[in-house]
Amino acid sequence: MDELTSDALTADYRVLQRKRGHRYSLDDVLTAYVACEAEPEAAEVLDLGTGIGSVLMMVAWKRPAARLVGVEAQEGSYALLQENLEANGLAARVRTIHGDFREPEVRAAIGGRFSLVTGTPPYFPPGTASVSPDPQRAYARVELRGGVEAYVETASLFLDDEGTFVVCAGAGAEPRVRGAADRHGLFVHARLDAIPRRGRAPLFSVYTLRRSAPETTWEGAFVAREADGTRTAEYVALRAYFGLTQKEDRG
Repeated sequence: MDELTSDALTADYRVLQRKRGHRYSLDDVLTAYVACEAEPEAAEVLDLGTGIGSVLMMVAWKRPAARLVGVEAQEGSYALLQENLEANGLAARVRTIHGDFREPEVRAAIGGRFSLVTGTPPYFPPGTASVSPDPQRAYARVELRGGVEAYVETASLFLDDEGTFVVCAGAGAEPRVRGAADRHGLFVHARLDAIPRRGRAPLFSVYTLRRSAPETTWEGAFVAREADGTRTAEYVALRAYFGLTQKEDRG
């Protein structure tokens, strides 16, 4: 494995990640934020496709009483997940499962119901983007083990009756999200579009799904940078939500 960096994730937690591998980014932070706001009393949390643990650890930091389960199939990411949980004192609170959550034996190992389920799937179907020769980066970018549909299906199996599923998906994926939700008895309650720079098109969206049908669907936008490239006030507030100042933010 190549060189690792240790980067601030929250005020108290740091994340080890490969310098030239898949690294945590805005989609992880926004997914964790929306999840924590959607289920402020979440006691049982399931994170699908946990990767190196960024979303899982941010939720754990904001919800210190929650018990968490993380599922990850990719070998390199799973190894880093174990290191990150141990380094941040979370090994006792988080149960991890190494495997593909689409497989029956992995689903059996998950067990139970959860008040909050999170997921950050890859955005590109096979054939629509180049596949990196680096396995960790390849699985994080391309839907080699299924896309948002697989996440919605699996979440529907483990979400409790009043629970919330928060998932991010690439720009333009709303028909896929809604189609999968329809097939598996879930409803979209909210969509937050992530705009990288003011005036540009959304890069991805974070969806909030529940079993109940909403009276209305909330839609909003988050802008990360102003037109001149400076961080927006809402970006600074997002990082502060997890206890980070601009100086501590990895940038």
